[in-house]
Amino acid sequence: MKRIGWVWACLGLAALQVSAAGRPPQDTPNIIYILADDLGYGDVSCLNPDMGKIDTPRMDQLAAEGMTFTDAHTSSSVCTPTRYSILTGRYNWRSKLQAQVLMGYDPPLIDADRLTVADLLKQQGYNTACIGKWHIGLGMQTVNGEPMNDEPLPNVDWSKPITGGPVDLGFDYFFGIASSLNIPPYIYIENDRFLGECTVLKGSGGRKGAAEKDFDDEQTLPRLTRKTIEYIQQQDEETPFFIYLALTSPHTPIVPTSEWTGKSEVGQYGDFVMQTDAVIGEVVDALDASGLGENTIVIVTSDNGTSKWCGTKKLLELGHHFSGIYRGSKGDLWDGGHRVPFFLRWPAKVQGGTECDQLVSLNDLMATAAELTGADIPENAGEDSVSFLPALDGEKIESSRAGVIHHSFSGHFAYRQGKWKLLLAKSSGGWTEPVEEAMPADATVAQLYDMEADPGETTNLYESHPEVVERLLKQLESDVARGRSTGGAAQKNDVDDIVLWKSGK
Repeated sequence: MKRIGWVWACLGLAALQVSAAGRPPQDTPNIIYILADDLGYGDVSCLNPDMGKIDTPRMDQLAAEGMTFTDAHTSSSVCTPTRYSILTGRYNWRSKLQAQVLMGYDPPLIDADRLTVADLLKQQGYNTACIGKWHIGLGMQTVNGEPMNDEPLPNVDWSKPITGGPVDLGFDYFFGIASSLNIPPYIYIENDRFLGECTVLKGSGGRKGAAEKDFDDEQTLPRLTRKTIEYIQQQDEETPFFIYLALTSPHTPIVPTSEWTGKSEVGQYGDFVMQTDAVIGEVVDALDASGLGENTIVIVTSDNGTSKWCGTKKLLELGHHFSGIYRGSKGDLWDGGHRVPFFLRWPAKVQGGTECDQLVSLNDLMATAAELTGADIPENAGEDSVSFLPALDGEKIESSRAGVIHHSFSGHFAYRQGKWKLLLAKSSGGWTEPVEEAMPADATVAQLYDMEADPGETTNLYESHPEVVERLLKQLESDVARGRSTGGAAQKNDVDDIVLWKSGK
């Protein structure tokens, strides 16, 4: 077990050493981390009042009751990599996954010996639960131990335990699905066991595949909500808890339940966002009803921006700018791909209606949890994580990290430091047109933007500010080569040769 030190004094938490039994300080807060799936920055009404058409009263309420981080970014602009980084505090491209995402039958991406946020909090005496979409790989056993085939109904032994999943990575409890609602297998998992077996083919999100006969994608979000509320109701004031709630919405397939169909001005996607907002509200209401809301940190954010597969062209025609003033969407290096909503409510400590405009990353959960509980992070963990706790008191985040690295679906890199953002791509670096392959051979090899003067990334300053380019590129190269972007001993990446210039230079 890691040594548990004093809880951060300037937050007013009790300076109390943990007993030999490992009991945490009485004032240690609970943490509920709600991760929406493909929710864009401009999809939340309080973040986009002039260019948005979707009503999100419950997230607006969280903003009014807590702090809004306006410059929060995912480590990648797609699902799997971001989830890896949230739980490990390490950039996704340091792993063997250099681009794209995992599929439903892929093996675990998080190594068995790597510390996760759940591990850290469990060591500090927390109850830990993961509910929802995993999408970081699972170890599935096959019939007679044979190699897994690629049949629509693969030779998975649905009766055998799963390895390398949440319960092997620090979570006491897991209920959810292996991947997304458009990536098979379509079957619920509880802890390390499938609930039933896949005997039929289903899939309304474009990928038909193995499914449990009663699996209903429309009812997945309500079921995850019930499981979360049940877990909250089982908790008490004596033992802090951590819930990582990874929602399956508003990712495709767009499947709002009947009570939400037709509620928005912009079609089913808007309906699904509104249902997602309501689910967040249900969880917060259950927390408050339990009497545990005052000393619980509730964080609501997203794994990347809005997906083009949700019908972004139509949304724009209807007047809904899903990324607000920012350019791009899911998959991209432009900010619309990775700048995400980020709300934090903690009634006992954080003043409502406050904002933080400091640059933060979703990698930062681990370091924040460690400072919050007085835990030590070993040198070979949380290599890219910085605590944002000072921001909750309106103070400057003290960081040994020079800047934040962005990464796209196709593996393109960008570097943000202060107002400057350098993109090692000719265009979006993702799915928004013009894509890299369509750019002319003589196009400028990279992009540089002043995010203060030009948040929409419209004026490329790459050729006019070579000194800024050189400085940012040197820092990016150093952060990659050292195996960490924070202070501490250099570490080893899982991949020896990480290619920075994907489109050539």
